[in-house]
Amino acid sequence: MGPNAFGDFQSWILVLLGVGALGLKGYAFVDALRVPQQAFPAAGKWSKTIWLSILGVATLIEIALFPSPLFFVNLLGVVGAAVYLVDVRPAVRQYGGGRRGGNTHDGPYGPW
Repeated sequence: MGPNAFGDFQSWILVLLGVGALGLKGYAFVDALRVPQQAFPAAGKWSKTIWLSILGVATLIEIALFPSPLFFVNLLGVVGAAVYLVDVRPAVRQYGGGRRGGNTHDGPYGPW
């Protein structure tokens, strides 16, 4: 271990945090793209346009402007993506959002 070993370790942690944050935001954005427009108001959530704006801007800010995962705006973007994935996504899935919620081949014991 040289004199810069701890600095290298911190750099790798920051890279992993950045990749994780970008993956979280990107996944939430793509998921929101796949949900039908009508599912958001039916679930009592903000519109699809608002969620796509929040998630898209958060993703673009991390990619283009401030790649540091500990930058305040990036942390807000992670919170926005987490709120979407934990609160909005399950609610819109009940109203036909995405793959599983929109399955029209449901039998009495599940999809067929």
